[in-house]
Amino acid sequence: MKKYPSQAARAKKAPGGPRGRGGADKFAGKAKFVHTAGEERPERGTRDTFERGARPERSNDRPDRGGFKSGGFKSGGFKSGGRNDRNDRGARDDRRAQGFGGEDAANPNEQVEGRHPVLEALKSGRTINKILMTEGATGTTVMEILAKARQASVIVQTVPKNKLDQIADGRNHQGVIAYIAAKDYAELEDIIEAATNSPRPGLIIVLDEIEDPFNLGSILRTADGVGAHGVVIPKRRAVPLTATVAKASAGAIEHVPVARVANISQTIETLKKMGYWVVGTDVDGESMYHQIDMTVPIVMVIGNEGTGLGEAIKKRCDYLVRLPMIGQVQSLNAGVATGILLYEVLRQRGEKR
Repeated sequence: MKKYPSQAARAKKAPGGPRGRGGADKFAGKAKFVHTAGEERPERGTRDTFERGARPERSNDRPDRGGFKSGGFKSGGFKSGGRNDRNDRGARDDRRAQGFGGEDAANPNEQVEGRHPVLEALKSGRTINKILMTEGATGTTVMEILAKARQASVIVQTVPKNKLDQIADGRNHQGVIAYIAAKDYAELEDIIEAATNSPRPGLIIVLDEIEDPFNLGSILRTADGVGAHGVVIPKRRAVPLTATVAKASAGAIEHVPVARVANISQTIETLKKMGYWVVGTDVDGESMYHQIDMTVPIVMVIGNEGTGLGEAIKKRCDYLVRLPMIGQVQSLNAGVATGILLYEVLRQRGEKR
């Protein structure tokens, strides 16, 4: 089993120079993003940048590394395991254009429609995943909604009126629809505190743009099973906590804290400063998944179903691991692969119920 390098050696390896092991300088910010459809987004290489607009073509921003391919490991990385339309880029882009953004927007229990209902939802402190607003919306109530959303760090996206007509349950949406989270999100600080106070070494799962609600639900279920202290997801380009996720988790969503952060890269750096070792998954991982010492505080990073871990995320990992694949179908579902990795952590720690 591999031993970890010295503190000095690890500091030299870390991007941006040496880093400390004490308390975090500060946690990931709660930046609020408002953009309109069609805005330019920066190149994928600027992954640390908060401001983002329309999603760039994957073929231009990430090379085909054979990494996480939509749901499972292929020769150590993930390969497609989701629904058929997940392989249809045009279909997914069309869903995003409609404002779905990975959310199960068709579920009437997850959305609030109308200016005053949305404003009251904001005032009451309900957890909102995202607000869709028709282009050119004006008025006092609209301005108040924008102000409250900014205070709560809620994403507001402008879309054409006909798109809202398609999404709305009724015709009286008044140009505003809010997606309500199936469960309140936790703060990253709360997850770290829970792990620090736990008798077990910390175990935090970071998901880099998981888009399938069934994958997220499966991962939450496994996280609960292994006693993980929490899950971290990004605010953008990832499925939030929806009713579909809650159902797929078989109730685990009520027991596993989920934090939603603005920047995954900064979050990983924060956790490293708190003493965590970061293990990422990649087709070209330097080690087999069982060769890494996971008895120490661990952050397990799982990449996007279609393209795996971004280069900026990979550079922040202390180790990249892979799963062995010898069969004819070189793929595993994302939830299954994550389960293998998490139960390896449990096995090494020798924890028994």
